[in-house]
Amino acid sequence: MRPTLREPYPVRLPAVFAGLAGAGAWLAGFGALAQDLAGYAWWTLIAGLAALLAALALSRHGDRGVAAGIGVALAVAWSGVALALAITWAETGVWPLW
Repeated sequence: MRPTLREPYPVRLPAVFAGLAGAGAWLAGFGALAQDLAGYAWWTLIAGLAALLAALALSRHGDRGVAAGIGVALAVAWSGVALALAITWAETGVWPLW
């Protein structure tokens, strides 16, 4: 019979939700500082890069479940910003970030 290999620290769903909620609050807090779409995009990018560094550190030295939750929140936030920028650009013909 083959041995069963298990991860010593498996990813747990509550940890993923904790990372998702924490990163969501982090990104929403920085997004609330913006006055317009360009500001929101820049704040979300900056806060997202900080969250990405935290997720990389957590995935290496901490809880990978929380890191996965941060990654999901970051993907949703950056996709939303990209969609808003694309729609505004298509409607106005002016790139909103400059």
